[in-house]
Amino acid sequence: MAEAGKFKELDVLLNKWKDTEAKTKKAFLRLKEFLERLPEVILSFKSRPGVSHSLRGTHKNQKDKSLFVMVDIIDDNPENRWLSVCFYGDMIKDPDERGDFVPGGLLGEDACCFDIETWDEELLLYVEKRISEAHEAASRG
Repeated sequence: MAEAGKFKELDVLLNKWKDTEAKTKKAFLRLKEFLERLPEVILSFKSRPGVSHSLRGTHKNQKDKSLFVMVDIIDDNPENRWLSVCFYGDMIKDPDERGDFVPGGLLGEDACCFDIETWDEELLLYVEKRISEAHEAASRG
């Protein structure tokens, strides 16, 4: 679980980020809160202004991989940010084939990424299921 005040860079970003009609800030906050509610999750944040801001979820039991999900705020156009939620390809299934396979796309390993460019309740629910699936896989070490 995230500690209050732990992510000053994230707090600054969120305070400056003015959401658009696409509601990607709202979508990010929903996924962040979803991750914060999962048991035994350690969250970290890496900011690369002009490129991306990454919220990373790791399970306390994980040994082989450094995270189970990366929620990226793509920052190449700060007026029109969007999200890319990535998982290691071997930690989730994508039964509806809504994600993009990205060879070497997550810290050098094959990934499955879901782009969220506008608020989409159905896609958010689908991604939350993938987060739960990856969390479960990560809990096994």
